[in-house]
Amino acid sequence: MDPVRVRFAPSPTGHLHLGSARTALYDYLIARKTGGQFILRIEDTDQKRWVEGAEQEIYDGLHWLGLDWDEGPDIGGPYGPYRQSERKEIYQKYALELIEKGHAYYCFCSAERLAEMRITQQQHKEPVVYDGTCRKIPFDESQKRVAAGEKHVIRFKTPRTGTTTMRDLLRGEITVENRMLDDYILVKSDGLALYHLAAAVDDHLMKITHVIRSSEWLPTAPLHSMIHRAFAWQEPVWVHLSVFLKPSGKGKMSKRDAAELVKDGHSIFIKELENLGYLPEAVLNWVALMGWSFDDHTEFFTKQALIESFSLDRLNPSPAAINFQKFDYFNANYIRKLSGTELAERIKPFFDRAGLSADLPRLIRIAPIIRERLTTLDDAIDMAGLFFRPFPKLTKEQLPGKDMTLEITTNVIRSAIQVFEPFNELVKDVIESAMRSEVEKQGLTPGQAFGTLRVAVTGQKVSPPLFESMEIIGKEVVMERLRSALQLLTA
Repeated sequence: MDPVRVRFAPSPTGHLHLGSARTALYDYLIARKTGGQFILRIEDTDQKRWVEGAEQEIYDGLHWLGLDWDEGPDIGGPYGPYRQSERKEIYQKYALELIEKGHAYYCFCSAERLAEMRITQQQHKEPVVYDGTCRKIPFDESQKRVAAGEKHVIRFKTPRTGTTTMRDLLRGEITVENRMLDDYILVKSDGLALYHLAAAVDDHLMKITHVIRSSEWLPTAPLHSMIHRAFAWQEPVWVHLSVFLKPSGKGKMSKRDAAELVKDGHSIFIKELENLGYLPEAVLNWVALMGWSFDDHTEFFTKQALIESFSLDRLNPSPAAINFQKFDYFNANYIRKLSGTELAERIKPFFDRAGLSADLPRLIRIAPIIRERLTTLDDAIDMAGLFFRPFPKLTKEQLPGKDMTLEITTNVIRSAIQVFEPFNELVKDVIESAMRSEVEKQGLTPGQAFGTLRVAVTGQKVSPPLFESMEIIGKEVVMERLRSALQLLTA
């Protein structure tokens, strides 16, 4: 392919979610593969839905995912400004041009009249579209009413007969009957352009070659084609991606479903995924495969491998159910690939957030013994918090393993003290071998005896590998805890 110019154009109206992240990823991949440009454009013309902090969250989320852009509101570029609220005059110029060419008109209908019109159309089971009352107003009269300050919007003059055909890269030709289309509003009464006009103008002026976006825009895609044709502009290649379905496969995934997902430790929002302990490389790999595939068996892709493998002709238009079990599988595998130092650096913020003073050198020792047991980075708190929390107060009932009496439990603890006492320090291989021999002499299974030692030394029934943990905790503390357990059992 020739170098492409693609744009990711989110609205700052809420949290950055998986669907948007996938669109940004596909834009990024095709731009990097072809040596083209990836543009970030903020579509904030809907000021009523604007959310404070949402734009910054878009920047932060893309940076976290490693999707850097070539032009955008924060870094500028040759086709700025890249924030639509700063391009009002540009849109007004092109709206007037459409009016002059006979492709748009001023509409003075009140909200009350439009409401009555819709009710009548519904009662007669007619398409609910604007009835064209203001299309009939002579141009000169419209100009005078506008000049007099009468409140108005600007509508696109959609053909009333025939059909319109546009081509989507994934779905082929899409043809609609014009009578089913509305005379869509292009410019609101406050002078701000709506998405339909603003996006078309921006895509043309910014020389966008491919528009990759959600299939939610398919109903108005013919309008966007007609706007380009009204200006005699070259249309971009339209690519409408598949929608995400709920994990059950029944119904489209929506932001409203997010609250239920959090209960299971999942989310569709990028910031929450970061906070839950998912890795950005796992997010990219997982979301890339929800709508695209390289072949029928390759699952794992680095970002560079995605760039090299990605192509638009392998996109799938079919809806994709969100599979969080698959996501957990990806994330756990990416955690396994981290070195001890890398994992320690990534889990440290989670310890800090939990109020645990975890020094990095110790985390580097801990990371290799918990790595295989983590699904998310946040799991490290439950798994390794014991190394940094105050030791809990135990009861003698917590110490016996399965089918062990207090007497047998006491003997295990006493034997461990005797086995470990001669060593200057506790080295995993040495103390494990010695303790296994001692347990065998007592006729116990390692599961029984080591379960007792685990509770006595870590304060938990579930912990990282026992003898590795003892090595990290250190002989002095281990012996102190074993003696306390012995005292508890013999009191």
